[in-house]
Amino acid sequence: MTPGRKRSGLCARRVPVQANAHNGLGMPTDPQNAAQAAAEAAEGAATPPAESVAAGTAPAHAHHSLAALRLRYGPNHRWWVLLTVMIGNMAALMAATTINVAVPAISRQFQLGQQDAQWLATSFMGAMTVSMLATPWLLQRFGYRRCYTVMLGLLGTGGLVGGLAPNLGLVLAMRMVEGLAGGVLQTIPGVIIMHAFAKHEQGRAMGVFGFGTVLAPALGPSVGGLLVDWFGWRAIFFFVLPFCAVAAVLARRCLPHVAPGGLPVNPLARPPDAWSLLMLTVLLAALLNGLVTLQGGDTLAGSAQLALAAALVAGFIVRQRRVATPLMQMSLYGHPVFRRAALVAVIYGAGLFGSTYLLPVFMLVALGMPASTVGAVLLPAGLALAFTIPLAGRLADRAPLYRTLTIGLLVMTASFAVMTAVGSATAVAWLTLIAVLGRIGLGCVIPSLSLSAMRVLDLPQIAAGASTMNFLRQLGGAVGVNLVGILLGARLQTHAAQGPAGTLRAFHEVFVLMALLTGAAALAAWQMRPPAQPPDAAPDGPGNAPAGPAPGAAGHIGAPPPPALASPA
Repeated sequence: MTPGRKRSGLCARRVPVQANAHNGLGMPTDPQNAAQAAAEAAEGAATPPAESVAAGTAPAHAHHSLAALRLRYGPNHRWWVLLTVMIGNMAALMAATTINVAVPAISRQFQLGQQDAQWLATSFMGAMTVSMLATPWLLQRFGYRRCYTVMLGLLGTGGLVGGLAPNLGLVLAMRMVEGLAGGVLQTIPGVIIMHAFAKHEQGRAMGVFGFGTVLAPALGPSVGGLLVDWFGWRAIFFFVLPFCAVAAVLARRCLPHVAPGGLPVNPLARPPDAWSLLMLTVLLAALLNGLVTLQGGDTLAGSAQLALAAALVAGFIVRQRRVATPLMQMSLYGHPVFRRAALVAVIYGAGLFGSTYLLPVFMLVALGMPASTVGAVLLPAGLALAFTIPLAGRLADRAPLYRTLTIGLLVMTASFAVMTAVGSATAVAWLTLIAVLGRIGLGCVIPSLSLSAMRVLDLPQIAAGASTMNFLRQLGGAVGVNLVGILLGARLQTHAAQGPAGTLRAFHEVFVLMALLTGAAALAAWQMRPPAQPPDAAPDGPGNAPAGPAPGAAGHIGAPPPPALASPA
């Protein structure tokens, strides 16, 4: 088949590709770049010739090697890869967020109390958090293509079986299956962006990905509410199936059969330490259930579970330093920038998820707004977030990341602080403006946080770094939502005698906590400035990372850059 021949189907366009004249996933490069040509030649030696792929005589999986995919799809292949993982991530987020609108209907059918109903969300969140840390091994063992396709199958199976489940036990089991798949699906995009895109494109790619990603939690609950009203709660589980199907087709066509860094898939890769996995599972169960128990009023049982979780945290850290195949690579925290980014991720996750719960409840309970008005206030904020992320992504390619991150967190802090002045007499327009302000700040944080943490790591550490950052953000979110609920309940009880004024004061005090949390994250973000380079060091972008091997410098999912390209201009 000639290079210029057209094929039908998704991302099936063939374009002429000159030997040693493309970078990574097909981005054009300067033919005079001898170092890049040497890198391409070295990579070509490890992949089957294009003629053998076209003739059908190549080994198994050769049709999905990097060389074959570049030849088949041309310069835009990396963007098709981004679209693939974006749709899969949207499916995972739909499964995570749309369940909230179905909780009352599920509770009525299975006669659940508030504490039992909370497990519909907690079971998903716990399973998702655990699976995030296993993602590096899964990619090494199965490769991008097979791992992503299997996880989409698991997510779809959880949706299909959960929608048909006759009892609560099976519903919760399928929520856990969905969570296990969702954790991996949400972690892989960060790995791919760092490998598939050159450094000057990573912010733009993260912004495009973020734009699609925020549409899921923004639109999912609204569409989910209509589905529950029209077809019942089971439709919520079936809602993810079309997304899984589209993403699976794209994954089969566009994702390569390689491990991160261009390494071959290793069927003999040693799995993470089993005891570490067990400790983390019990730790998260004790933590989440302990917080739920505290909300239910059982202080003794809740405190005991939290004490167990604290002990397991200490044991987990010690074990990660001793075992040969840790679940979490503690060496990542040897990078000062990554260490501070990890702290920001936890605090930011707590503030983000806590405020997402707090703001609509504040408007409904303290301000007495109808649900339709609450939706009208939150819709412009969601749109502001969706349009801010791509702009912030482009800014991340031009400005120091720590500054963008700090500014975003300070804007979020300001929005929480201003909420303490909102009362029943506040105009809806002002409330909408405050909500938009907070989402603009959030939009600045999303691209900058991940890129700040990833760019200081060596290429072999990218997968572990991405999984750890996702884990910490999710863990902070799980703790933040429960802490906001516990504190809000306590403050409402304290001010109950004051009537509506006491209710308003209780919410204001919790908003003060949110402002303090995000303010602390802003202080940590400002300390994420990369180490100063020597005066004679080669420039490495706008102060975003120290000199050295730059993730994504080769601009592709596969092989890392050769030594000559260690500090690209």
